[in-house]
Amino acid sequence: MKKRFIAILFILLTNMSVAIFAQAEDIMAGDLMLHDLWMKATIGNKPVTGGYLTIHNHGDFDDRLIGVEAAFAGKSEIHQMNMVNDVMQMRPLIDGLALPAGEHVMLEPGGYHLMFMQLKEPITAETSYSVTLIFDKAGRVPVTLLARDLKDAHSHSH
Repeated sequence: MKKRFIAILFILLTNMSVAIFAQAEDIMAGDLMLHDLWMKATIGNKPVTGGYLTIHNHGDFDDRLIGVEAAFAGKSEIHQMNMVNDVMQMRPLIDGLALPAGEHVMLEPGGYHLMFMQLKEPITAETSYSVTLIFDKAGRVPVTLLARDLKDAHSHSH
């Protein structure tokens, strides 16, 4: 009985470790390396949230992030925030986000980001959400974003 309990415990801990490691692991999609994928947890019934990651283009050719899909949102877009006449403005990137060859692009609060709107459910901290990123050359790439509390998101390092 004790051996069986230890075996079951070992299997559970191993599966949990794999899930945690997989979340922290870099994702390769062609010449693109994606890492540090996360999103903000929502407070109450807030209908929007943002998603973030860093994309390294290790290839010799430019690529472009042209779309994002998420079952938990009625609408998903790639956005940019910037200052215009001392006013922060946010706008969708209709033509997508350029990913120059040999460079990296950060999607982070206050800059480029994934925008999830018309949320179908609250986004809960420490919960993983499936998203599909769509690239011009690398194609459709399924990823997982881990939701973080706003207080954790502000202290998050890149």
